[in-house]
Amino acid sequence: MNPLDILLEPLQYEFMVRALLATGIAAIVCGLLSCWLVLIGWSLMGDAVSHAVLPGVVITYVLGVPFALGALVFGVLAVALIGAIRDTSRIKEDAAIGIVFTTLFALGLVLISVTPSQTDLGHIVFGSVLGVSRADFAQIAVLAVIVFALVLLKRRDLTLYAFDPAHAHSIGLNPRMLGALLLGMLACTAVVALQIVGVILVVAMLIIPGATAHLLTDRFSRMLWIAPILAAVCAIVGIYLSYWLDIASGGSVVLVQGVAFAFVYLLSPRHGVLARMRGRRRRALASVSAGE
Repeated sequence: MNPLDILLEPLQYEFMVRALLATGIAAIVCGLLSCWLVLIGWSLMGDAVSHAVLPGVVITYVLGVPFALGALVFGVLAVALIGAIRDTSRIKEDAAIGIVFTTLFALGLVLISVTPSQTDLGHIVFGSVLGVSRADFAQIAVLAVIVFALVLLKRRDLTLYAFDPAHAHSIGLNPRMLGALLLGMLACTAVVALQIVGVILVVAMLIIPGATAHLLTDRFSRMLWIAPILAAVCAIVGIYLSYWLDIASGGSVVLVQGVAFAFVYLLSPRHGVLARMRGRRRRALASVSAGE
């Protein structure tokens, strides 16, 4: 079988075309948002929100209303609970995040277990990109457009908030509102991604692209290009691998992203492990030469 057949054969099936488009869209949006999550240091918060939305998604699924509504409500609830526990007790933020997101995630699992048997919600936990319907794809596209538009409109404000919240406040911006906006986009993006890789692996799509881009460049503007492009390429490769190797699609997508991160982590020209080892070796040789 030649390379052209490998590329074209999956495209003969409508569900594969839909899966490729849905995964590509989700990857691009997750890649964009991951730049801010990595920059601010919200990786654990991304994990918390992506898991905490599960009860809201289950409830809205059963009621037949859009996933985004329930996800947004429970995303905001999770953040509020984390803040309340942190501010009114001796518990630190990382512990509060762990308590809230595991409890809400467990609530979601319980709700899944008590829904009617004819309602299969397992795909919410583990993802089912090959089963994305036209209605699901429409929801993914709409949420992605909303998040993408907000990123374009508020890119400068969010970037300033990430680098220097105090300066953002001094020029009239509201850091609290910008943080809330970012969390709201995080909740919507989690809904987009969970239909692809499931709740368990959503955090990977929200963190790995930005972390990988961060190792490739020191400029945030370049990160905003590298992360979504890298995420989209990994997503497409992952879907093709899942087709040809008959493996889980969501896991395949995240695994390819993880391999890409490992490759960059080792071989990045400036921040890779090998580059740093060469730099230390050069400095050591220079110090020895200077001593002589």
